[in-house]
Amino acid sequence: MSRVLRAWTWLTVSAFLLTACGGAQRPSPAAGSGVTSGLRATAAVALASLGAATPSATAAESSSPSGAPDGSSSGASDGTPSGSSSDGTLAAASPQAPTATSTAAPTDTPALANTPLPTPTPTLAVSPTPEPNPLQIPYERAQSYPGSDVTIEQTLAPGANYNQYIASYRSEGLKIYALLTVPKGPKPPTGWPVIVFNHGYISPVIYRTTERYVAYVAAIANSGYIVFKSDYRGHGNSEGKAVGGYGSTAYTTDVLNAVASLKKFPDADPNRIGMWGHSMGGQLTLRAMVISKDIKAGVIWGGVVGTYQDLIENWHHAPLPPSEIPPLSQRRWREELIAKYGTSEQNPSFWASISPNAYLNDLSGPLQLDHSVTDEEVPVQFSQKLYEQLKAAGETTELYTYPGDNHNIAANFNLAMQRSIAWFDKYVKGS
Repeated sequence: MSRVLRAWTWLTVSAFLLTACGGAQRPSPAAGSGVTSGLRATAAVALASLGAATPSATAAESSSPSGAPDGSSSGASDGTPSGSSSDGTLAAASPQAPTATSTAAPTDTPALANTPLPTPTPTLAVSPTPEPNPLQIPYERAQSYPGSDVTIEQTLAPGANYNQYIASYRSEGLKIYALLTVPKGPKPPTGWPVIVFNHGYISPVIYRTTERYVAYVAAIANSGYIVFKSDYRGHGNSEGKAVGGYGSTAYTTDVLNAVASLKKFPDADPNRIGMWGHSMGGQLTLRAMVISKDIKAGVIWGGVVGTYQDLIENWHHAPLPPSEIPPLSQRRWREELIAKYGTSEQNPSFWASISPNAYLNDLSGPLQLDHSVTDEEVPVQFSQKLYEQLKAAGETTELYTYPGDNHNIAANFNLAMQRSIAWFDKYVKGS
């Protein structure tokens, strides 16, 4: 009996000491491990005196910091929050097993091998047009072209039967200069018929209002027309920046504001306005005629009138003299459009939407085309293709080609000009 009493006393003391060490403040691992070991030894002695077996460490007493039976951590050891993998991917949370039921530990799933993924082939990402591009014909149609009053800036020497001036008008708030001719003699009851004259590319730094196209302007002016040759912005003394005629709508905007301004000009007949264009001015003429219904007829010489796909893929003109080479900012429109919208094969609807050729059913009037077969700057195929497209669209058109001539149709100037004036007389003056 005294033996039992002594064992009971040892157990009571051991329990008291265990409670005192672990209840109010948990000791540090270094300090607590020795005390706990000693108490366990004391309890073992007491139990041995009763003839009891010494218990092994239970799961609750495991030295694993997480308390997991296998020593693994219940959270990520690298500090990743529980429930996430170390790479940041959200993992599915496992339901906690009921404590009253003993279940077998799940078999570990083997980790997937790190199989390298194939390297993707770089391709040009073509996204749908995120916003309207100003070059798109529907966008240009939705814009306003109010023009302004035409102001006479300077009186020049008159021609044979016309007066001549440097004039100005407004386009998007910019002051644009122009060459203006007005026929002499009594004004017709409705005013003089008008030809808006769109010149081709001339380096803006050398452009002068009264230079170039002198014979062209004189031939039309002598035939009883007001002629209005806009400089375009950034040319000569005109305000604004010269940005080119293909990657920007700026020059087309200047031309359409010229049309609106002439409709207000007291000497002009607002219902008899035609348009003549050469080279780049041919592109402006074609665009203007599918945007505005105010242009009764057009004539294009050596025009850059291919589709935009043709302009990119099939336009390889002869080298220009250094003074005529456009600045880089005017030559990068191809790369910039392709980078944003993809090629014509990748995004055909966009490239069609910026080409006036796709809107020929909306052409405002008859269109004559004149082109040298041996044009060294713009391929005659552009005009030939446009001619076929115009016929397919049921439009009134003519095509004249001139073998052995140059871009300006200089050798056949008189013949080509006679044909042009006859066209205007029929569809503008006689309208």
